[in-house]
Amino acid sequence: MALVNENYLKLPGSYLFAEIGRRVAKFKNDNPDADVIRLGIGDVTRALPPAIIDSLHKSVDEMADEKTFKGYGPEQGYDFLIQKVIEYDYTPRGIKLDNDEVFISDGSKCDTGNIQEIFGLDNIIAVTDPVYPVYVDSNVMAGRAGILGPDGKYDRITYIPCTSENKFIPELPKNKVDIIYLCFPNNPTGMTIPKSELKKWVDYAKANKAIILYDGAYEAYIQESDIPHSIYEIDGAKEVAIEFRSFSKNAGFTGTRCAYTVVPKEVLAYTKDGEAIQLNKLWNRRQTTKFNGVPYIIQKGAAAVYTPEGQKQIKALIDYYMTNAAIIREGIKSVGLEVFGGVNAPYIWLKTPNGMDSWSFFDKLLTEANIVGTPGVGFGPSGQGYFRLTAFGSKENTEKAIERFKSRLKI
Repeated sequence: MALVNENYLKLPGSYLFAEIGRRVAKFKNDNPDADVIRLGIGDVTRALPPAIIDSLHKSVDEMADEKTFKGYGPEQGYDFLIQKVIEYDYTPRGIKLDNDEVFISDGSKCDTGNIQEIFGLDNIIAVTDPVYPVYVDSNVMAGRAGILGPDGKYDRITYIPCTSENKFIPELPKNKVDIIYLCFPNNPTGMTIPKSELKKWVDYAKANKAIILYDGAYEAYIQESDIPHSIYEIDGAKEVAIEFRSFSKNAGFTGTRCAYTVVPKEVLAYTKDGEAIQLNKLWNRRQTTKFNGVPYIIQKGAAAVYTPEGQKQIKALIDYYMTNAAIIREGIKSVGLEVFGGVNAPYIWLKTPNGMDSWSFFDKLLTEANIVGTPGVGFGPSGQGYFRLTAFGSKENTEKAIERFKSRLKI
């Protein structure tokens, strides 16, 4: 008989955003005339910038001509895109990378979920809490997380609380850990950490031969000058860190799918016998076995991000969403709620009123104001009593949502 991977049975009943979708669908079925504004899932709403569209059209035409047609491409990505990534995203920050250290992919969600495949099951995982659910769930599926307890925590995962009490700055774990997931600017809290704090993690990883998996998907939204855009700005990070970046939120690629992961050749992990292994080689082996690469057309579109026109247009896109973030942040503060984020990230993290739990506030906001957000507890136990709103809606809907906060919500 065929046996299932029983680790899947250790997952909660449903993925966070699937549960949100279920509740919203039921509400709309019961209230068909309700005008629901979605500020929940972090999906962009603005059209792709013109420079990208133009590049996509041109590359489609190339596919219609046998002289310029492309079939299978390199699984690691085309050099024309990799070179632009290095030239624009890393070289100006004094970071040197080789082409074969950058891997083009179809999304950071995929890469942060798949990267755990190259690590042994005996590794102890550490995550900041609250955290993007993929980090935890992918390790549960692999069998690395242990058992889910009544406190909402898996017994083999080290949770590092990031709440208003510690100003959302993660503290180094008291127990030894092997793999550390860090995401800054943070999803869901929208908060960042300075270089001095990030250096503590790099130093910890070097001292303990640990690996940092650094999700920088929202780095383009950083507004303040003293916030690191890449972990490789920290001395020694290239020896211990893998970095994930995405075109989804800075250039609107959520529907076209393109991202990249940086795996420096200095990053090492070890066999049980103590032999040092380059993770770059393992990730390359994994990708060439299980991934056929991002389509040529999409990579040409992504390369247009790095043209002068593309740079101006994605900056305008980011400015649009950050204007929304400011509208939400100031609007929520005006009704007396405690608000975080929204300065260097398109996420606003608020404390629920009157000690209300996250899902109760979700239902209250949906019922009274017809607004969809994301319950903080869906991102981990330390998210209980918090709530996430995103700035990825239209400005019109964002302003309308804040007006409803002020006029409809009974706090």
